[in-house]
Amino acid sequence: MAYFFYHTLAGQIILMVLETLAVLVPLLLGVAYLTLMERKVMAAMQRRRGPNVNGLFGLLQAFADAIKMIFKETVIPAGANRALFLFAPFLTFSLAMVAWAVIPTGNGLAVANINVGILYLLAISSLGVYGIIIAGWASNSKYAFMGAMRSAAQMVSYEVSIGLIIVSVLLAVGSLNLNDIVLAQRHIWFCLPMFPMFIVFFISALAETGRAPFDLPEGESELVAGFFVEYSSLAFGLFFLGEYANMILMSSMVSILFLGGWLPPLGLAPFTWVPGPLWLVFKILFCLFVFIWVRATFPRFRYDQLMRLGWKVFLPLSLVWMIATAAFLMATGLLPQVGGV
Repeated sequence: MAYFFYHTLAGQIILMVLETLAVLVPLLLGVAYLTLMERKVMAAMQRRRGPNVNGLFGLLQAFADAIKMIFKETVIPAGANRALFLFAPFLTFSLAMVAWAVIPTGNGLAVANINVGILYLLAISSLGVYGIIIAGWASNSKYAFMGAMRSAAQMVSYEVSIGLIIVSVLLAVGSLNLNDIVLAQRHIWFCLPMFPMFIVFFISALAETGRAPFDLPEGESELVAGFFVEYSSLAFGLFFLGEYANMILMSSMVSILFLGGWLPPLGLAPFTWVPGPLWLVFKILFCLFVFIWVRATFPRFRYDQLMRLGWKVFLPLSLVWMIATAAFLMATGLLPQVGGV
């Protein structure tokens, strides 16, 4: 059986499909229950009950919402570009899924453990803006188009800071492989020596995913619902799933880059009995809790405040930190040697 899977083309294809399903099925379930987690956490913070009717403690609420969304009618505006209108949510959802191909859940446990995994993630996250722009343009609505333009500017602004912060991490590791980045944190997590960049990266992740207080692309008070104002039924559901899948993805990136991924806290013996993938899940859940906590706490920024924070605060700060990191590593002789150079 092992020979069939590893030495024949059909076996390798079947193995790849099984590995993909092993990642996508838990991810889709996680997205479904993340919506329930958000409603429960926000209800607790606002001293109310939240969903508690469908199933025990409301655990079937996610399935009730999915069924309702699937059976609703898909309404396409008369002046919309039908092909692009339906393609945009599919593109957004697909990109949110394929990014997980390189996320390691354990030492060497990834669908594709490639040497440029971090570049793959940056490329996929950069492409995500196309689904939003296409949705805003194809809807033939000024509100949707304005929301799409906002989203494009917002994502580009904060991706620059995210890229510079990642470069600082890569300087300390000497590898673009996500597995190597985690293993480099065996003795100390990067969130401690790079604490300012850890905070900036997390705030930039909020802006990158369009979450409060940076949910300007939606802007209910002035844009009705932003780029997806004309969407309904399953098409809206794909945007919804894509947003929450991106939240989980950004939380996993925070965990891998700064919180040691699947490694236990500081490698201490009392924590090593917990399986590595569970540690990664715990860290992702903690980051998601903070995502929800911030939404329940802070009011929305104005758009000029959003741009000022990205270009006048985060960009110079992350650039100076990157240069300082490189100078410190070179001065102390700790700069990793890649390829014997």
